[in-house]
Amino acid sequence: MQFLNLKIPPALVMLLFMVAMWFVAETYAWAAVQIPSRVSIALALVLTSTMLIIVAAKAFFAAKTTVNPILPQSSTAIVTTGIYKFSRNPMYLGFLLILIGWAVFLGNVLGALFLPFFVLYMNRFQIIPEECVLLKKFGSEYAVYLATVRRWI
Repeated sequence: MQFLNLKIPPALVMLLFMVAMWFVAETYAWAAVQIPSRVSIALALVLTSTMLIIVAAKAFFAAKTTVNPILPQSSTAIVTTGIYKFSRNPMYLGFLLILIGWAVFLGNVLGALFLPFFVLYMNRFQIIPEECVLLKKFGSEYAVYLATVRRWI
């Protein structure tokens, strides 16, 4: 299934998962759970996630490198400062947190089951292919970064 490697923009993947989660929540209403303050919790998660994504993107812009996840070969620098000291993929982590917020908002157990599949998809078809390209491009400098900073958190 390598034909999916680096083909679908991660933001679109997130939106597709959101639609699937909503569809399941609507179709299987019997799996709904009551979550106190679910709207507030969901909003806090989405706002925090959005800020995380913005901070991560700003670091890329400051380093004058691409934020295009489909073309990692266009990268001109490895960003290892700021949020990138703690996570190699804070933008993808932000997308996951948005999905968690969405799951809380929907309040459906079956919809929440999509979350690990988002992580699996992103690891297999986005992150690992990106890492291969960046390892070829930046060599040992990137290898050290891979060895010292976690993929997600």
